[in-house]
Parts: sequence; structure tokens; C-alpha cells
Amino acid sequence: MERAAQGSDGGGGSNSSSRSSSRATSAGSSPSCSLAGRGVSGRSAAAGLGGGGSRSSPGSAAASPSGGGGRRREPALEGVLSKYTNLLQGWQNRYFVLDFEAGILQYFVNEQSKHQKPRGVLSLSGAIVSLSDEAPHMLVVYSANGEMYKLRAADAKEKQFWVTQLRACAKYHMETNSKMMNQVEGQQRNLVQAIESLPGSGPLTALDQDLLLLKATSAATLSCLGECLNLLQQSVQQVGQPSHRPGASENILGWPGPKSHSTEQLKNGTFGSLPSASANITWAILPNSAEDEQTLQPDPEPNSGPELDLSEDEKSDTEDQEETELGVMEDQRSVILHLISQLKLGMDLTKVVLPTFILEKRSLLEMYADFMAHPDLLLAITAGATPEERAICFVEYYLTAFHEGRKGALAKKPYNPIIGETFHCSWEVPKDSVKPKRTASHSSPSHEPPVADGPSKSYKLRFAAEQVSHHPPISCFYCECKEKRLCINTHVCTKSKFLGMSVGVSMIGEGVLRLLEHEEEYVFTLPSAYARSILTIPWVELGGKVSISCAKTGYSATVIFHTKPFYGGKVHRVTAEVKHNPTNTIVCKAHGEWNGTIEFTYSNGETKVIDTTTLPVYRKKIRPLEKQGPMESRNLWREVTRYLRLGDIDAATEQKRRLEEKQRVEERKRESLRTPWKPKYFIQEGDGWVYFNPLWKTH
Repeated sequence: MERAAQGSDGGGGSNSSSRSSSRATSAGSSPSCSLAGRGVSGRSAAAGLGGGGSRSSPGSAAASPSGGGGRRREPALEGVLSKYTNLLQGWQNRYFVLDFEAGILQYFVNEQSKHQKPRGVLSLSGAIVSLSDEAPHMLVVYSANGEMYKLRAADAKEKQFWVTQLRACAKYHMETNSKMMNQVEGQQRNLVQAIESLPGSGPLTALDQDLLLLKATSAATLSCLGECLNLLQQSVQQVGQPSHRPGASENILGWPGPKSHSTEQLKNGTFGSLPSASANITWAILPNSAEDEQTLQPDPEPNSGPELDLSEDEKSDTEDQEETELGVMEDQRSVILHLISQLKLGMDLTKVVLPTFILEKRSLLEMYADFMAHPDLLLAITAGATPEERAICFVEYYLTAFHEGRKGALAKKPYNPIIGETFHCSWEVPKDSVKPKRTASHSSPSHEPPVADGPSKSYKLRFAAEQVSHHPPISCFYCECKEKRLCINTHVCTKSKFLGMSVGVSMIGEGVLRLLEHEEEYVFTLPSAYARSILTIPWVELGGKVSISCAKTGYSATVIFHTKPFYGGKVHRVTAEVKHNPTNTIVCKAHGEWNGTIEFTYSNGETKVIDTTTLPVYRKKIRPLEKQGPMESRNLWREVTRYLRLGDIDAATEQKRRLEEKQRVEERKRESLRTPWKPKYFIQEGDGWVYFNPLWKTH
């Protein structure tokens, strides 16, 4: 359930009685313009609503500005509303107090306890207040931090009165915050100008480390706050449109208002509306741009056929690539601050070349392979007896795929693949471990997967990835299991934006899972990724709304990776629901943490918990370096990786520079000959890319 439906409420009835001691401001007015004369009296007990009448309560509100420079007490809107608590306790009467000046909505167990600590407090600045047809006289209040209150009034008139006052309060504080932002922007500009006007030498210069840090943090904070305000304003405008009314499924999945993790916003560049500058950009968890780390395409290797089949020399991967660094080291801080000093407000993040010490010791192409660390769950999809079970199995696999793709909690940046770079690996999965997972337990005391006695008792899942484009940077990967007649084809374009105190990376594109035995295709998208707290110890979270759909069966899924609210809230939350569209039936719901435990609830009432931390991890099999081609990821980056492991940043930087320079020379050569780049394994079809010899064309 959503946090909106949460609370520590206990007891209480299940009726929907409501009465209001109403006194509030009109929509759009300031707190000093009260409507104390507005009454909603005459509530009938015969209607099952209990209580009645309205009154002003002048002693219950915070002080409000008034003329003459003085301050006087303003009454608050207060009264009984029914609040939805959870499935077990349902609707319960609670006493609500709207404090207009403070911009908060509080609730208590009853009127007698309103002078005690409230049971819950919801900030209304930027909040969305919507009508709902889930229950009679129902309204929903969505706070900017993602919390939600489901409320019911006594009747339509009282509901509208609460809605009007709540919206007026939200609008007033939104406009107040906008004015404050304008003032802060001016002060920040003055600060930057004062720092940049300092002399280049002397006891205090414009390159003083403390001043550079002050300049960066002020700009980052301002940018972050400005983007949040813009998103909130956009959502408030959307609520005003008649077509916008959150439905039951939206309420289950989360706050349908502003989403800082929106892929479309990143794609369309709306995050660039405010100036930004900071060295924080050094911790993007995915590539920033095609201009970082490579600018050149090597000559293609001879196409010797699908390397998916050339796996005889592959051996179990024994490399430990866990990232254990704890954050910015002191000797690296001067590099970061120097980078800050080179940035100007409004500079595009993709133009910044990043220092080597923030790199993760693997390519982005290999990171995509690490998302396949639970191949038994993937292959189990084909074992589903019905379309419903197969759709649910795919969602279960999807939700458990991301945690192993991260090497530790630290946000570091994998190598940007060079155009023509490839990565190949495979997994062997014992046949007896691949079975329908609907009732199976995924908890295991051992992190090690079962081992097959021989090739005849295991399935082989093969994987190939290639960087097919430089501008824009596009990666493709394909995996297949011939025995299970299953394959996945995916293309991803990464775009990153500096968001103030974090870096957001959108993964634009889609993948298609094909189950040839059932003639089903599941189209899916990917979430955005974020590096947070990039001035101290950066950490990773996922965010965004992704979709999974199968046109043939009519099943679809909506998955939301929730970003952490600014105040309170849990990290790494994910919620999902699987729906049969022809019958409009929800057949499965899920909630939990994508890197922790996830609970699934099915339409028949059954539940299951998957702990991603105890799932067996199948090590990928990969050819030794001496048997890899020159453009295969580990061989291509081997010297950079070696020096990073040794902690020799200067040597790693030099190897990276040599690799980049070689690629630049080859690129200029191709440009002079006007020779276009031709990928080795993938062919462009429309806006997407497809593996050149896919399973669905050969079987």
C-alpha cells in the first residue's frame, strides 16, 4: 500500500462521518482574507454522517500577517474527515486541522487530542488535491514529498469546501516559494560575481578551494530547488485539466505528480531550464556523452559469424570488480575543484571530460551483461503454464535484475564503450533449476547457484553486446537460449543531465523478450539512474516509470522505481502491478526494494517474498584475455583496468589518453575517406537496432 494509506492509527470505526469547523481563505488569497462566515451546517445524523455544524475556531491557527505591521491570530479550517488507513483497518474518522500560514495539514485521533502531537503532518506547498470516484465524497491529497492522504467528507458540498481551501493553501505557498526563489537567484548571482571578480593572485583568489566549493554548492543547490519547483508547478497545472483524475491503479503505484526521474523530461531537455555548475558531474553512474572517453570508431573486425556460438573457450569469470572506495579522497579534491572553476552557468554536462579516478573498472557493455546474473529466473518464464503466469514471471525477473548490475553501493562510472567495442559471455543453467516460480521460494542460505553435472543437463544462455553508434551513443545487446527458444534484443541510448546535487542518466530505448514457443513478445523499457550526494559519498538509485506489455495476450505491467523524497521516506522503493487489459483485471501487485526484498501478491490471495540479496548469482563465462579480439571490452580496456586496480591513477589516465588518441586518428581517416561505420552484429531497423542473426529468424 502507498504511504498515503499508512499511518499508526489504531482502532476506530469504518464509517465515513465528517464534520468541519470551517474557516479558511478563498482560493488564491492570502491567510489574512478569512472566510469565517462560511458555514457548512446541518449535517444529518440520519445520513450516517455523525456530528454537524461548522464554526470558527480563532484560537487554533497560527499567526497571520495583517495590516499595520501587527500580527493577529487566524482561525484554521478543522473538522472530522474519514482517512483511509490500510486494507485491514479501512476508513477511520480522524480530526484534521488545516494551518494555512504554516502550509500544513495535520490530523489527530479526535478533537480532544488536537493539542497533543499530531498523528500525521502533510506539507501542502506544491501539493496536488484531486477528486476521486473510488468512494463517495472522496478527495486525495498528494504531497510534494510523495506522501498521499485519501480522505472522505460528509457530502459533496463539504468535500468541495475542503478541496477549495486545500488548493488555496497549496497555491499560496507555491507562489510564495516562487518569489523566494527569485530572490535567492539574485543573491547567488551576486555571490558568483563577487568570487569571480577576485584577483588571480594574492592571499585570496578566485581559485581558492573553499570559495570554489562555495560557488559550486550554491549553484547546485539553487539548480536543484529550481527544478523541483518547476516540476511542482507543471503538476499543479496538469491537475487543473479536466482529463486529469488519478485512478485506483495510480493510487496503488504512487504519486502521479512531479517525477524528477522522468525519462521524457531528460529526453526533451527540460531539466536544462536553470543554470547549473559543479564538479558533482564527475560521478555519473552511466556514460555522460559520446565525447567523454572516446571520439573515434575503429575499423570493423571481419564478420566471422555469430560469436554467440563461439563459447568453447569460455571459463567462469573470477574477477572481483566490487567498488570499495568510500568517496572523494583529499588528493582528488583539488582536481574536482579545478574542474568546478572551469564550469560556467548553463554549461552542458556532455561537454565535460571526466577525471579517470571516478571510473568503474568495467565497460557499460559488461554492466548490461551483469543484469543477467539470475538466468534461471529468465528461463523460467517459458515454463509458465498460462499467459498470466508467464507475464508475472517476467515481472519477477525484471524486478530482480538490477541489483546485481551494481558493483557495490558507491556510484562510479563505467567506461564509455568505443564504437565497435563488443562484449561476449554466456551462462550455464542446470535444467532442474528452471521451473515455474509462482509457488517456489527464492530465499536461499547460499549465494552460490546449483552446478549442472554436464552440458546435457544444463541450458546455455549466450550474450553479445556492441556499441553501434557514437553520436548519439547507442549500445545494443542480444541474448538467447536455443533450447528454451527464448531471446532478448535491446537497444539503449544514454543521456545524462546535471540536476544540482545529483546526476541523472536516462536510458532511452526498449527491449523485446521473445518466447518463440508461445509466439509472445514482451516489449519493455528501462528506468533512469541517479548518482546522489555527489559532493560526499555518492550512491545510486533508480527512478522512473517503466512499462512491460504483450500485445498478443493483452497482459501489461507498470513498474515504478521511486526516488527518495527530500524529507523522510525509504530508498530504492519499487512498486508494480500486472494487468490483463481486456478484462481490466489486476492479477499481481508487488512492492519492496529493488536491491532488497520484494513482496508479490497474486489475485488468488497468495503472496510470495523474494530477497534479491540471497538469490543465487550465476557467474558469467568469458574467454580469457589472450583469446579475446582487440575490440572486446576487457581486452580493449585491460591497461586502464590494470592501473586502476593498482591505484596508479596517472598511469591509468595515460593509457586512457593513448586509447582515445588512437581512436581519433582512425576516425579522421574514415572521415577523409567518407567511409560510414558499419556495426558488426546489429542492423538498424527504423528507430531501433536488431541482432543480425536472431533466433526468431533462424528457428
